[in-house]
Amino acid sequence: MIIVVACDIPLKDNNGTAIAAANLIASLRSKGHEVRILSPDQEFRGQKNYYITSPINFGPLNRYVEKNGVVLSRRDRKTILRALDGADALHVMTPFFLCCAAAREAKKRGIPVTAGFHVQAENFTNHIFMMNVLPVNKLIYQFFYYSLFRRVDCIHYPSQFIRSVFENETKRALPCRVISNGVGSEFVRRRREKPEEFKDKYVILFTGRYSREKSHRVLIRAVARSKYADKIQLILAGDGPLREKLEKYSRKKLKNPPVFGFHPRAELIEIINYADLYVHPAEIEIEAIACLEAIKCGLVPIISNSKRSATRHFALDERNLFRCNDATDLARKIDYWLDHPEEREKCSQRYMGYTKRFDRDACMNEMEKMIIDIVKKKHEA
Repeated sequence: MIIVVACDIPLKDNNGTAIAAANLIASLRSKGHEVRILSPDQEFRGQKNYYITSPINFGPLNRYVEKNGVVLSRRDRKTILRALDGADALHVMTPFFLCCAAAREAKKRGIPVTAGFHVQAENFTNHIFMMNVLPVNKLIYQFFYYSLFRRVDCIHYPSQFIRSVFENETKRALPCRVISNGVGSEFVRRRREKPEEFKDKYVILFTGRYSREKSHRVLIRAVARSKYADKIQLILAGDGPLREKLEKYSRKKLKNPPVFGFHPRAELIEIINYADLYVHPAEIEIEAIACLEAIKCGLVPIISNSKRSATRHFALDERNLFRCNDATDLARKIDYWLDHPEEREKCSQRYMGYTKRFDRDACMNEMEKMIIDIVKKKHEA
C-alpha cells in the first residue's frame, strides 16, 4: 500500500512523537509498504517520498518557539495534495494545522484516515503557563476533537489512560485501538560496570524532555533530601528549553552536579545498564516509553502517582510510586531502594516479564493491522 504519514513537527530523535513516527515509518517500509512523509523537516527536502512543508512564521516569537521545540508546519495544501495523490491511507501524528488539513483533504478524496493521539492538552498549556487550569485543558481537548479526531476512521491511543482522558473530556467514544508505541529489542539487561568517575556513587537516571510537566525539580529536591545525597549521581538524559535553568537550580541544591544532555540510543542503553535506579517524576505523560525502556533492562523504577500520567500504571506495588510533586516522599522511596539491594534485585526480576506486552515489533504489527483493516473496511463499504 501507499501510506502517507503526516507530522506537524520535524522528525527529530529527541521528541517522543517524532520517535514514534520514525518507528512506524521504518516498520511499514520493512513490510513492503511505500511510505510518504509529510512534515516540515527541512533536512529531507528534495529526497524521495518526503513531502516537505514550511514552518509557520511566528515573527518576533520565532526564537521562543524554536527554544521550546514547538516548531509547527503551515497547512500547505499544494504539498498535501501531492503527498495524497494515489495514496491508500493517511496516518497523522499530531492534531495541529498540517495534519488537520491533510485529514480534511483525505476525507474529501475518500482516503481512509487514522490518527495517533500523542499530545496531551497539558503539553500545550504548559507553554502558556496554564497547565493546571482545568477548563482550559478541557477546551484544548474539545479543539482536538473538532479540528481532527471527529474526521478520522480510527484513533490510535498509546495507552488506555489517554483514551479515558479524551473520552471523558469530550463525552464521546470514537472508533479506536489502544496500542503501545513499543520498546525496541535492543533494550535488554546486560549489566555494565560504572564509569570510573561513578564507581563510588549511586547512579539515578531519568530520561525526559527538559520542560515543566516533566518535574525535574522534584527529583533534584528529593536527591538533596536523601540520606545518600552526597553519594548520588543524577543523570538527567534529554533535551529541552529548561536545561539552563535546571543546571543552575541543581548547582544550588546538589553536591554532585547532574549529567545533562541527549544520549544516542546505544549510549543510553549503557547508562541504563549501570544505573542503580530509574525515577520518573513527570506529572503529565501519555505513556513514557523511556520508563519502559529502563524497566525492560531490569532497572527498578520509582514513578509519580500523578493522576495525569499513564506511567503510574507501570508500578508493581506502592514501593514503585511516590506522591506527585512530593520531594520528601520521593526521597524516602529512593532511600528505601538504596537501603535494600536484595529487594531491588527481586523487584528487577519481577519486572523482566512485565515488558513483553510492549514489544515494539508486536506493537508495530498491530499498527499495520489497524491501517489495513480501515482500508479494507472502506473498500467494502
